[in-house]
Amino acid sequence: MHALADLVLPTADAEIWRYSRIADLDVTAFEIQPGSREVTGDESFITFDAEADETIATPDIFAEYNAGHQRTVDIAVPANTAVSEPIVIEHRADSGSAVFPRTVIRLGAHASCTVIERFRSADDAASLVVPVLAVDAGPGSSVTYLAVNDLNESSWQIGHQLIAAGRDSSVRLSTITLGGHYTRVRTEATSKETGSEIEQVALYFAGGDQMHDFRVIQNHVAEHTSSDLLFKGAVQDRARSVYTGMIAIEEAAKGTSANQTNRNLTLSEGAWAESVPNLDIRNNDVRCSHASTVGPIDEEHRYYLESRGVPPEVAERLVVLGFFDEVLNRLPDGDIVDEVRERVARKLSIGVAS
Repeated sequence: MHALADLVLPTADAEIWRYSRIADLDVTAFEIQPGSREVTGDESFITFDAEADETIATPDIFAEYNAGHQRTVDIAVPANTAVSEPIVIEHRADSGSAVFPRTVIRLGAHASCTVIERFRSADDAASLVVPVLAVDAGPGSSVTYLAVNDLNESSWQIGHQLIAAGRDSSVRLSTITLGGHYTRVRTEATSKETGSEIEQVALYFAGGDQMHDFRVIQNHVAEHTSSDLLFKGAVQDRARSVYTGMIAIEEAAKGTSANQTNRNLTLSEGAWAESVPNLDIRNNDVRCSHASTVGPIDEEHRYYLESRGVPPEVAERLVVLGFFDEVLNRLPDGDIVDEVRERVARKLSIGVAS
């Protein structure tokens, strides 16, 4: 295990860290601690704090530190088993702490489960949260995963998601990011066997001086696989966001269908969003699409509402909530959907007031 003082940070000169806020991170301000963790759901499928699995990739220094300091929730669902209730994991980071949660989900053939993971701050002070998610979906299995970032606006989160989808499996990944000073999620989702399906959706909304940073690879190795990505974000005040996506299709992955869509709203003159979709296609027998937009609210939508007597600040709130509906309607938990709607509306009100 390594001390934080020994951590050699990457720089924004590296393409994978381009546009990031990594130069602003002072790791010496944090102390490695276990943090607190609460798990609800059927624990008969769960092992806590096992030794780090060396077969799980560590694609950069932060994932490597996670392997050295992690606290693991290992969820193993046997073949032909359906876990009826969601497994909910809540992490809390204390003031000045650096925590390294790791969630591993392994599904046997035709197994299924839903996992909801929430990251919260214990107080208003800064913390560093470095989570790793590893999913290994066996043949014909189905897994739904939702991550919710509720950290305060002083905290950092630098996370990795590593997904391997087996034959005819279905993986649904959802991300809600409203918190954090700087929040980064790097996802490598691999359709490794024929017939696998991976869906990814994300909603992010940054205000004040927040920054949200997403790096996603939809990697197709086997033939007749599919992936679909929909990320929607908004920035206001002086906030920033970055989306960088890659659809990578290997030579053997004929018959692949892959789509990525990233839409961003800029709600203030000082806000900034970057969207960079990419394709790396090495087989001609595929169907791929990518789309990205960055811009202000559609004035026609705003005018329609205002012409019917809706005040301007209310009209903006309704347009933004409608913009996010496409993502909210695909989330696995109705209570969280209602909560997110309320928090987005409240954040819009704060932005309008400022």
